[in-house]
Amino acid sequence: MDIPGKKTGIEPVRLGLDSKFKFKCHKDIKCFTKCCKGISITLTPYDIIRLKNRLDLSSEEFLAIYTEPHILEKTDLPVVTLKLIDDESSDSDKKACPFVREDGCMIYEDRPTTCRYYPLGVATLSHKEGSDGEGFYFFVNEPHCLGFEEDKEWTVKKWRKDQGVDIHDDINAQWTDLVVRKRSFPPNIKLTDQAKQMFFMVSYNIDKFRQFVFESSFLKRFDIDDKTLKKIKNDEIELLQFGVNWLKGILFKQTDPQQQASAARPEAEKNE
Repeated sequence: MDIPGKKTGIEPVRLGLDSKFKFKCHKDIKCFTKCCKGISITLTPYDIIRLKNRLDLSSEEFLAIYTEPHILEKTDLPVVTLKLIDDESSDSDKKACPFVREDGCMIYEDRPTTCRYYPLGVATLSHKEGSDGEGFYFFVNEPHCLGFEEDKEWTVKKWRKDQGVDIHDDINAQWTDLVVRKRSFPPNIKLTDQAKQMFFMVSYNIDKFRQFVFESSFLKRFDIDDKTLKKIKNDEIELLQFGVNWLKGILFKQTDPQQQASAARPEAEKNE
């Protein structure tokens, strides 16, 4: 999520939504695809849904083939990053995105949120739903990037909309808010392994979460109205949002904590 800039010892210049910059990336630029190598891309829940559907894989298949698990700093929450591969087109020892080729990105229409933001970085995870917010953005100052020498002018707001990252942020907003809230917890407050498993399932394994909801005792334990049931059964985005709200009840005890815990415990064990 946060995208590191070039390590120069210089503090990044804070950009707002109306900040202007010039940038353009295209196949004729000498640095084309270099930004896809030697990188770290944390994937969001919506990224996983887009990518696994694009590749016609199940969530578990995509996770096994294309991701690596990590614990997100300061949150104790499990996240995944895109698994890089050896770059056969270069003598460099840098690893590359598995989807990049000399002529560009194979999955460009469904590329991750981080890729859509580039050349911008996000210095905060605070993306509030229904609001443009006052985000803290900055340039990812990589020395090889020549896109800043092009004449195409943007504002941060226009760039986000043009790249579709505003839609990604809206869909990920509740999940992002959950992560931000967990970051504010005192360091000595840790999640149980069960809670981490539930967070990982809802966030990244939407297929398994669907089974958890519809093929277990979940619906007997929770009174879900018919309208919501229909939405979450037929729409992965609706199911994701439902799951994140349910997670908030487990992680932050916004509802009856005993009921939430009793619902999570046997099914988490059953689905291990």
